[in-house]
Amino acid sequence: MTGRPIWRLLLRGLGVYLPGWEMPAGALRVRDGFGPPAYLNGDAGFGVQISGRRRGLEPDREIYVRGRENPSFGIVVAGPAAAIGSRVVDAEVLMRFARRLTFEELFDTGDADSVPYAVRGARAVENAVFLDRAAGIGLCAEVDPVTRAPRCPLYVRLGGPAERTVRVYGSAAQPAEARG
Repeated sequence: MTGRPIWRLLLRGLGVYLPGWEMPAGALRVRDGFGPPAYLNGDAGFGVQISGRRRGLEPDREIYVRGRENPSFGIVVAGPAAAIGSRVVDAEVLMRFARRLTFEELFDTGDADSVPYAVRGARAVENAVFLDRAAGIGLCAEVDPVTRAPRCPLYVRLGGPAERTVRVYGSAAQPAEARG
């Protein structure tokens, strides 16, 4: 998992939105339950249930591009989970939200020529990291390169500012081989 683009995107996002948070010496993998509000949904991976949904919230975002000839886009979004607009957030919902944000970021309302670029960019989003600092949760979604199906192989628990901890849980359904 640590060699895959979604892992590198998560680390970049943590560096941008949670600066100074480091893995403590002697930290071990946690293999016990991950607790609410996350759940596992077979091959689709993790999902979360949130208490509310609100449109119009503008979360922070950073877009990353890999490759030149056939670029792959990744986006890190930090803000309230309610901004996603769904009470249940899983891989499909998160990827749809990430693609919409990418389109909005690349589209220039004053330039009609930006539409094809924005559409291609939105379709090329293959990795998305969402971090809700206030709720202390995050999800990482990726598109399987073979089946093109989205899945959330990683769930993130963020400790409070005093703790400065980040716990990342991987789904049991994740592929055994690292891709990247």
